[in-house]
Amino acid sequence: MNKLTLIAVAALAAPVLAQPASFKAEGHDSRIDLTWDVDGPSTPEPAFNVYRAESAEGPFKRINTAPHPFTVYSDFLGANDKTCYYRVALIGVDGAEGTPSPVVSAKTRAMSDDELLTSIQKATFRYFWDFGHPVSGLSREGVKHPRDTVTSGGTGFGLMTIIVGAERGFVSREAAAERILKMVRFLDEKTPRYHGVWSHWINGVTGETIPFAGKEDNGGDIVESAFLVEGLLTVAQYFDRDNSTEREIRERVAKMWREVEWDWQLRTPEGRQLYWHWSPQYEWHRNFPIGGHFNECMIAYILGICSPTHAIPAECYYEGWVKDPTTYANGKEFYGVKQPLGYDYGGPLFFTHYSYLGLDPRAVTDRFCNYFENNRAISQIHYAYCKENPKEFKGYGDSCWGLTASFSVNGYVAHQPMSRDNGTITPTAAISAMPYTPEESMKALKHFYHDLGPKIWGPFGFHDAFNEGHDWVSDTYLAIDQGTICPMIENYRSGLCWRMFMKNGDIGSGLRKAALLTPNYSPPSGKAVENTPN
Repeated sequence: MNKLTLIAVAALAAPVLAQPASFKAEGHDSRIDLTWDVDGPSTPEPAFNVYRAESAEGPFKRINTAPHPFTVYSDFLGANDKTCYYRVALIGVDGAEGTPSPVVSAKTRAMSDDELLTSIQKATFRYFWDFGHPVSGLSREGVKHPRDTVTSGGTGFGLMTIIVGAERGFVSREAAAERILKMVRFLDEKTPRYHGVWSHWINGVTGETIPFAGKEDNGGDIVESAFLVEGLLTVAQYFDRDNSTEREIRERVAKMWREVEWDWQLRTPEGRQLYWHWSPQYEWHRNFPIGGHFNECMIAYILGICSPTHAIPAECYYEGWVKDPTTYANGKEFYGVKQPLGYDYGGPLFFTHYSYLGLDPRAVTDRFCNYFENNRAISQIHYAYCKENPKEFKGYGDSCWGLTASFSVNGYVAHQPMSRDNGTITPTAAISAMPYTPEESMKALKHFYHDLGPKIWGPFGFHDAFNEGHDWVSDTYLAIDQGTICPMIENYRSGLCWRMFMKNGDIGSGLRKAALLTPNYSPPSGKAVENTPN
């Protein structure tokens, strides 16, 4: 067989690459978003070339600098009233392109603040919708992680993001329900649970546990599971119609909610403090008690107290979660703002987000404070710190603020004022504080978008973090960082996730049992921030 024959045989054996389907272009303020599907022969991890032109006839110029790995592309043009034309092609393993898509076009346009919020929610929603795992539907850990690694906590955030998408019309209610049913079935049928508790990382194809922090972390993670259950209970209330899909969502969520053994995580029948991890091989070897400081974990205690089947004693709130009032409470004043709880300056802002995507902080008042007021104070302190900029980092100011855990020039860091501040700003921090600091958060969002957008915007919204002093922008996204943006913007706009979660009767009963329910509390209706405590 000669060389020409071999080439011909190879060409015949190679699959014809699929033409991208359902290719759409949508104009936004200063940008045009492109989405498409791949139906037919592809590669294990498809990559694409994206082309732009000023007319339908071309010439078309490639605008991606490297093979683009997603079926979403956001072309940040930085100007409005601009019409562009696009096509996209799948790249084969040999670098050759398949048949390009039909040409589509869109025009950028100026948006009001309200329209811009919707636009940013929609872009962020795509992380969980378009980049959701194709088999399980669960939320992938991050774009730089193995594609089959999904995360339980990030999936909880993703569930809430999807109902925001349904409510805002990004997808139909029916499509959202079908996707969430797929996710719920996978969680119920495919994933091992350890006394009802999920692992932190899960294989999105098989459901098997993936150890997170070393081999001993191969069992249940009660904190990540609490974030997941927070999302499950929220979506179960949203899908309240009498049809087979929504009914099955509610039934499966109720079943899994009853199966989580919160009391097991106390280690002993007499225990009053939850422990983060349990492994069937290593049991309690990681020995990580939860409590003693205000942080992201409050939801684990609230859900444990509210459980209809495996409730922990109400006393666990003060004896386990608070543990030591001298370390839990604060009471100091920073930048003229009194901080009720937590580390000085409040710690990273995710402390005020993760537990409160569904749990309405206005509903919780303990011996120390109301939790909306606490979270608002911490957000105001973060804003004032970045505005004053005591370490003189480039870019910080009244429109560029927000410190939280994210990637940075020094790896993954739980950024916070003073002690862990290296000049890195994480957009999700200020944006997800919108229910607490609406004016300051909106000012930051508009600065990130209009002034820094060409540098920090990508296919799923704002990239994870940036550092102007080092001229550095993260090239990645994380589920837990993207996952607070849609729900918290929506809680500011309509109170949707707070309203749905608080509709669950077990939550109100548990809060009353523990004497934590704010007197005269009523769930939000309309704009949530109009109903905040004074």
